[in-house]
Amino acid sequence: MELRLVFGLILFMTWTSLPLCCAEIYTSLVNVKHAISAERQLIDSLRSYIEEESKRLQDIRRFYTKVSQLHSEVYKGQTTALANPLLAFTLIKRLYSEWPNVVYSDAALENSEALRSSYEKEGLFLPKLEDLQGAVRGLLRLQDVYSLQVSGLVRGHFLTAANGGTSQIYEPLVSVPLSGDDCFMVGKVAYDQEDYYHSVPWLEQSVRLFRGNNWGPENQGSLEDALDHLAFSHFKTGNVSHALSLSQELLHHDPVNERVLQNVEKYEKLLVVKPRIKGNGLRRPASNYLRTREVFERLCQDHGSQPTHFQNPRLFCDYFTSGRPGLIVRPAKREILSLQPFVALYHDFITDNEAEDVKALARPGLKRSVIASGAKQETADYRISKSAWLKDSSHAVIGKLDQRIAMVTGLNVNHPFGEYLQVVNYGIAGHYEPHFDHATAPTSPVYKLNTGNRVATFMIYLSSVEAGGSTAFIYANFSLPVVEKAAIFWWNLHRNGEGDVDTLHAGCPILVGDKWGDFRHQLLVLET
Repeated sequence: MELRLVFGLILFMTWTSLPLCCAEIYTSLVNVKHAISAERQLIDSLRSYIEEESKRLQDIRRFYTKVSQLHSEVYKGQTTALANPLLAFTLIKRLYSEWPNVVYSDAALENSEALRSSYEKEGLFLPKLEDLQGAVRGLLRLQDVYSLQVSGLVRGHFLTAANGGTSQIYEPLVSVPLSGDDCFMVGKVAYDQEDYYHSVPWLEQSVRLFRGNNWGPENQGSLEDALDHLAFSHFKTGNVSHALSLSQELLHHDPVNERVLQNVEKYEKLLVVKPRIKGNGLRRPASNYLRTREVFERLCQDHGSQPTHFQNPRLFCDYFTSGRPGLIVRPAKREILSLQPFVALYHDFITDNEAEDVKALARPGLKRSVIASGAKQETADYRISKSAWLKDSSHAVIGKLDQRIAMVTGLNVNHPFGEYLQVVNYGIAGHYEPHFDHATAPTSPVYKLNTGNRVATFMIYLSSVEAGGSTAFIYANFSLPVVEKAAIFWWNLHRNGEGDVDTLHAGCPILVGDKWGDFRHQLLVLET
């Protein structure tokens, strides 16, 4: 059996320029930055629109003032006014020419068309429905994995239940509260997927906020919409009395809505027949592919829980040389995290300049990351990131990293003995749920490369994150927080070539990243 080494660079990037393409914005925070730039351009366009509209309205206000003064001062005595041919002429001219010019003016249309044109010009970099849905799924993922309270998220806080109260697991330096329309959109995405476990708390917050605030033209939803969706969500979970109460409130705003009237009649009949009717309640949707969800989420919530050396004296730190001249001159700062599976962390493995060089090389080629599905590769909701393969090993920084990796691992990292370097940037709440790096089935796309299975993984963290993003080893029962500029190494296969099941690992969702949010979930897999 042929074996191959997998090297991964976990990339947390701060981009200084914009990507060429922003498809699937939510899958990479690099693209989110471009969306920010696009909105900045739209702000300038909106300012121009407001200025032009202000001038237009100022001209209309001047016309209004002129005509009003004529009627309040000159036309008081109609006989006098009619006797003056000049006044009669200006009246006729005004009604024939000036009023139509104001009423049918193209200025408003031209201004609005200029604004629309500016918006459409940014179309390539504007989010699509898929991005909205992906961003919502990211929020729901954070809510679930870190047991976050929706009421706290709405206020911009990351709160979780603790000891009968609440505890803030992270306090962001910059945050904004969500609006009623924000909450409605989150709830509606869940609602459309028949995920009432998530739709109910978000729509409840939407109703609360809409009740206390006026509707704005930028809103997609309204109080009536939120009440409508929340009522049916409660009905689907068996809370008929609450569905009835919300529907009755909705009728106060829309008393002739036939569908809601029929729903009210239906709910009232149900409560008469079964006054204590109970449904399934709010149950979290099951996962079809994540069998280790509880362990995965517990390890993520621990935010790094590797065993301490005091608990296991066989774990240690050292200056690793392995008898190699290059390491004797500059030993590697090694920390043994686990013996089964063997996992080692090398501190200060990469410099700031080297990290920036790798980012610059990867930036133009970032594309949606894929997973192996049978004999094919496809995208999946349980891996949210974009990645780029760096095939030009002649670049100085790649050569340096290859040499350094070979020294600490003792492996030949040159192609075809190793895969090319893969750089990954994770998106909104980016993650990679439990998986193996090595192929577990003969039909895996890995074998199509005719280079054998993946014997080991080496990942370099190029930046830190503010919260979340730990690497969790599920069966080994420990997690590692992101350690900037460090590298982590483990063997995927036993000596006999069989896969090591204890290497099942995951990238926890990014709760809050650094300013530009490139996260640990990004396995920049340097497969050489």
